[in-house]
Amino acid sequence: MTIELRHLRAFLAIADEGNVTRAAARLHLSQPALSRTLRQLEDHLAARLVDRSTHHLELTAEGHTFRDKARAALAAVETALDPGGLKSWPLRLGHTWAALGDHTIPLLRRWDETRPGIPLELLRVDDRTAGLTQGKVDAALLRGAVTSPGLRTQLLLSEERVVVMPADSPLAALPRVTLADVAAHRIALNTVSGTTTMDLWPPTARPVATVDVTNTDEWLIAIAAGRAVGISTSATPSNHTHPALVYRPLADAPPVPVVLAWREGLGHPALPDLLALAHEVLAAGKG
Repeated sequence: MTIELRHLRAFLAIADEGNVTRAAARLHLSQPALSRTLRQLEDHLAARLVDRSTHHLELTAEGHTFRDKARAALAAVETALDPGGLKSWPLRLGHTWAALGDHTIPLLRRWDETRPGIPLELLRVDDRTAGLTQGKVDAALLRGAVTSPGLRTQLLLSEERVVVMPADSPLAALPRVTLADVAAHRIALNTVSGTTTMDLWPPTARPVATVDVTNTDEWLIAIAAGRAVGISTSATPSNHTHPALVYRPLADAPPVPVVLAWREGLGHPALPDLLALAHEVLAAGKG
């Protein structure tokens, strides 16, 4: 049978709600009709997407993979059918924090100067891939390892790590800080889009406590309030200045790669231009 957009919407509603009854109510369908639509999709894919063995439905491994693809497909269709998009096709560039650091403004200015007919929209999305796997953006500036399937990446630069602390922290008296120095303090971890995990320390010398947050704003507030210290990259100080914060170089941790990522397959036709201009701006910044 032919798979239609309603099959994707049905599956995503079930994935979001974790319950067929609630998903059916959300879509204004009967429960049997929604279950039948899900079975049609699974038959077409020859894969079980939802584990029905428990009261609260869980996605299978195939279901998790297909969820990202379904979201990206729906987002692409909605973008294509947006009447406002007929006049121009914006290139949406996602990031989770700091974008391209000090090179962000030069990149945007150069784009506007050289490609005035294609708007470049810079969007912050608090998500591991800055909305790329969900179809919210066409490309993304990401830090650290990119492990999501179906993405291509190209390295742009590497950034040194810095320690972020309250201005009254005893660490502020040190010109350079080590991982051992930081381990004696509570660490703020951005569990959604941060580049720091406990694996940064040896197993026998890890920090005694953490404060888990889900975005950069919460992370900065926790540190400024004296509840923790954090580790970020050299892009953060110029993008997030605050009188209550002090930044110090981290002496003994590896740098963080910054990549431009995009989805495999057909994408925005201006993606090659964005990649070339990013390298051009970075090269000019070294001069």
